[in-house]
Amino acid sequence: MAATLPSSAAAPALLLRRHTAASLSSRCRQRWQRPAARRRDDPGAPLEIRGARWLPPPAPTGCSGASGATPTAEAAGEAPYRGSEAQGSLWMVLLATAVVVCGSFEFGTCVGYSAPAQAGIVSDIGLSNSEFGVFASVLTIGAMIGALTSGRLADVLGRKMTMRFAAVVGIFGWITIYFAKDAMMLYAGRVLLGYCTGVLSYVVPVFISEIAPKDIRGGLATSNQLFICSGCSAAYIIGALLSWRSLVVVGLVPCAVLLVGLFFIPESPRWLANIGREKAFHASLQKFRGKDYDISEEAAEIKGYIESNHRLPKARIQDLFQRKNIYAVTVGVSLMIFQQLGGINALGFYTSYIFSSAGFSGTLGTTLIGIIQIPVTLVGALLMDRSGRRALLLVSSSGTFLGCFLTGLSFYFKAQGLYSQLVPTLALCGILIYYGAYSVGMGPVPWIIMSEIFSINMKAIAGSLVTLVSWIGSFAISYSFNFLMDWNPAGTFFLFSAASLVTILFVAKLVPETKGRTLEEIQALLQASA
Repeated sequence: MAATLPSSAAAPALLLRRHTAASLSSRCRQRWQRPAARRRDDPGAPLEIRGARWLPPPAPTGCSGASGATPTAEAAGEAPYRGSEAQGSLWMVLLATAVVVCGSFEFGTCVGYSAPAQAGIVSDIGLSNSEFGVFASVLTIGAMIGALTSGRLADVLGRKMTMRFAAVVGIFGWITIYFAKDAMMLYAGRVLLGYCTGVLSYVVPVFISEIAPKDIRGGLATSNQLFICSGCSAAYIIGALLSWRSLVVVGLVPCAVLLVGLFFIPESPRWLANIGREKAFHASLQKFRGKDYDISEEAAEIKGYIESNHRLPKARIQDLFQRKNIYAVTVGVSLMIFQQLGGINALGFYTSYIFSSAGFSGTLGTTLIGIIQIPVTLVGALLMDRSGRRALLLVSSSGTFLGCFLTGLSFYFKAQGLYSQLVPTLALCGILIYYGAYSVGMGPVPWIIMSEIFSINMKAIAGSLVTLVSWIGSFAISYSFNFLMDWNPAGTFFLFSAASLVTILFVAKLVPETKGRTLEEIQALLQASA
């Protein structure tokens, strides 16, 4: 009997282990009771999670009650920092996001450059309106090429090296435009800038989604759209003060900052894990979560998911249409199509022309757009992880419908000779409402969802496809816009508003909510829905 009782020296240690196990058990129960992280084998869990085919393996443990505890922390008698219990240090995540969104700012300056530069380029180089139309829209040709290669580059070279390469291409593009003497040099520079934006439009949101904790991933990913809008706004506002050649500097600065800043941030831990660089993976994840943060649980989940993917055959293009992938592909591609059918790039490339056609000052109109875009996008970023992706998409699509409808109504009144004094104000209100609504949801959310819904082994192929579709749509809309306006200005904007109505129906029926879930949990949900 005496042999079964603990000695007096061992009793405190035993009591401590029991207390620790009970505490951890309670914490685990609380954590798994959250909606986004409920145990997948629990009868009370949602059907879409219970049906998941992949479950993350448990973290390596020394005993069943203290999973993931570091020897140093335990030896010192301190509770380790755990992923479910503490926020860790976010400064490296914020720094990395601040660096890579310079690529988003570059994207914005490339898109916004043509509107304020139009008068100067047409005057100095002697381009016709149709030639300038080619200059504006040829950006999308380069972006299509960039989109086709972006996924492969990001998988082979890594996220950071791919961004470096895009920044160098962007610098050459801006220099070519600055020294341009004829239309062909302008076109060449614009194609290089298009390639740069095509690559960055994929790799920047993917990198942010791979480094960000799930609770703030949506807000950080929205910074991509925030800085795209900031780049557009900078081009619009500064372009009203500088010549078109001097405006090139606005595009060169973010490329230079991106190149330098990438030396001070780690590589994406998920990419490092995917290529088998184990030590670099743990070091990178530790830097992003803080030196005192226990990453064992998150690292085990990432590794377990990637190992399950590595057991699958190598991804091919035809795999996009398999049952397990088709839902994610449908959502990602369709959101990009609706984003473009709403007319954003037509308004972006031809803002001054639209305002002038409606009888309003083009310079004042583009300046006002530049002023409202940034604060509205910031509001969207703050709401992203509170309201969720679906809610923002529904509100945003409703707003873009209203904005395009009011703008179409102004052109209709102008064509009919009705309310002539009201026409410029109606056009201004319509376009400002459109840009405000777009910046909240339809601008950032499709890119965020694209970066979240594809599995790690399909991300390169599927992400490249989605980005390519976006730029094909951009080219089609921006190139055809002049012809549509010659056909019927009011009808053009009524078509854009109709596309926004269809977007509302699509989002309500098919788009999943990804707020508050890890990338691995999102995959489990999508696999169950397939």
